[in-house]
Amino acid sequence: MSKLKVAKEQELMAFLLENFHDSSRTKIKSWLVNGNVTVDGEHISQYNHRLKPGMVVEVEKSGKYLSQWMNIVYEDRYLLVVEKKEGILTHSLTLNDPSLQNILNDYLIFSHQKCRAHVVHRLDRDTSGLLIFTKDKKVELLFEKDWKGTVYDRRYVAVLSGQMQKEGTIESWIRYEDDGRFTCSAEDNGGKYAVTHYRTLQSNKKYSLVEFKLDTGRKNQIRIHSKVMGHPVVGDFRYNNYDDPIGRLGLHAYKLCFHHPVTGEDLRFETPFPKEFTKLFE
Repeated sequence: MSKLKVAKEQELMAFLLENFHDSSRTKIKSWLVNGNVTVDGEHISQYNHRLKPGMVVEVEKSGKYLSQWMNIVYEDRYLLVVEKKEGILTHSLTLNDPSLQNILNDYLIFSHQKCRAHVVHRLDRDTSGLLIFTKDKKVELLFEKDWKGTVYDRRYVAVLSGQMQKEGTIESWIRYEDDGRFTCSAEDNGGKYAVTHYRTLQSNKKYSLVEFKLDTGRKNQIRIHSKVMGHPVVGDFRYNNYDDPIGRLGLHAYKLCFHHPVTGEDLRFETPFPKEFTKLFE
């Protein structure tokens, strides 16, 4: 860990280039993207962040790959399972918009692996939880060829506004409009058929902690079905729920089980529920 005091006003990138002569601009950018740089104790990823005299910049340069956006849960020669933090895209078409895929590509370079990260499935920017990436296109296509047969259990936990009934299933057709709106109907409206199973784990007068299991994987399926049931996900500003008791979207992909598409091994992963979710029910 390197700890440096700022002597003059300048941009963060210029400061880092001055103080780390042995590191390339690309390497320093990777530090910023991966959360290895703090200014006065706060993680900063913007290269043009303005520094002022007296500020303290810390840089973690250890051999361990660090990222504020993810934890690597499992890795082998074919694939990676990671736990995504909320606030970052799974995939981006540009390098300017940080994404988990770009961060994993940095990691693969860092660990001297001659491959790229391929997206198998996605989580929304503000949803946290477990994701699979492959290290080559062939393995990605194996998932795509038999998704339901390979990935046999995916579950989410969510905090919803209001008291939910104990359990149930919602089936509907969701039609997505170009302007971002949607129409959800119990009858075929020309949209995509969606099935969501839910089970209430805990509740109080204001909120419910609910487990979701999907038979289909439609865009924003849990968020839309929760809204239709009259109990939207907390912090879901996109669907007009401004009830925000935890300062983030209350949705986390906590369980992921699949058959390894190459080795056939049965792999099961589960993460703890986010603490800010469970604190509402203490």
